[in-house]
Amino acid sequence: MNGPGPPGYEVMIAGGSDTVLDHTRAARSRRLPGAHGRDRALVDPGSTMRHRTVLTSFAAIVAAGLIAGIAPAGAAPTAAKVKARPSTGCTAPQQFEANRTPDTQVQVAVPGQTGEYATRWYYEAVPSTASATKPAPLIVDLHGYSEGATVHRLMSALPTLGEREGFITVTPQGQGPVPRWDTALKNSPDVAFIGALLDQVEAQRCIDLNRVYVAGLSNGAFMTSAMACVYADRFAAAAPVAGIQTPKGCKPARPVPVVTFHGTADGFVSYTGGLGKDALNLPAADGSGKKLGEAGGLPKEASNGPTVPEATKAWAKRNGCATTVQRTKVTSDVTRFAYSGCKGRADVQLYRVTDGGHTWPGSEFSKSVGSLVGRTTMTIDADAIMWKFFQAHPLVAAKR
Repeated sequence: MNGPGPPGYEVMIAGGSDTVLDHTRAARSRRLPGAHGRDRALVDPGSTMRHRTVLTSFAAIVAAGLIAGIAPAGAAPTAAKVKARPSTGCTAPQQFEANRTPDTQVQVAVPGQTGEYATRWYYEAVPSTASATKPAPLIVDLHGYSEGATVHRLMSALPTLGEREGFITVTPQGQGPVPRWDTALKNSPDVAFIGALLDQVEAQRCIDLNRVYVAGLSNGAFMTSAMACVYADRFAAAAPVAGIQTPKGCKPARPVPVVTFHGTADGFVSYTGGLGKDALNLPAADGSGKKLGEAGGLPKEASNGPTVPEATKAWAKRNGCATTVQRTKVTSDVTRFAYSGCKGRADVQLYRVTDGGHTWPGSEFSKSVGSLVGRTTMTIDADAIMWKFFQAHPLVAAKR
């Protein structure tokens, strides 16, 4: 499922990201932290987005551990003892444009690439409390197939949570007329892009190199899985949403903690393995206007592949976890499966959403496009859970 064809067969709709924006413009707008702490709307300010009160309540409850199962199981007790490791941006920051905002498409040159792959771009959301000398955590947030970075900022509330929690979020744009990720572990221009992006952000901003994380939706979850394989020495932990994979040939430099979320009724990336029938209706990668099913864009093995529990178990095995999985009923429709006793405290967790669609749990935007992606559970907040998991799993050397 690698290579130039769409490996994640994402989200949203066959109509593409513009249709999603039109569909939701009257309903909501995502507000991101702007210069001097002001909020900036991504779409029109008269609409409503995920309510801050809802997120604040979720974050407070999670932090206090008042809802059973929300705090991640097997959290590493030594996390607080892992000191910050400042990037070069903390002492000798690389200069960049002074008028950069959360809406700026930040350009990055990718060494060794040519043509359309030579220069790429990403969005950057820096909290108003960020310091030029105090290292901040970083989350790289990857969009799904055909979704694109602009729409994904609506799907994911990580930039908003980052404003409150003090982490920087970057949302890169994939390749092609229909945005996507090439998840091949070798010779992928997108893998090279993410590496160059990390280099640039770490040089321009004051980043804690022990607290750099990656998350993504669908095709972005496929890419997140690949990043955990290729850049295990740079990403402390990973959070694939609706698309965990166990890439062939994955040999990470260290065990990587993983927390994943998946709905049992996902019509795009099936919980029972392979791709769902809804993937056939996604736009073809070449931008021809055809659907994937019409263009023959799906690989032959697309209907096969490990189930989500099997893929999760494979990561647990790779991380040297105990074979016993702890099952916990988190909410009425969410069950957590947790593997612990892993090398380097690299815990692995799956949040199974009963009757959940191809969605981002807790996202109001995801809920608003339910007719396209299926049911979104609002009983948990994936953002808050993955951030708590990330906090518990900084980059530490594994004992081999």
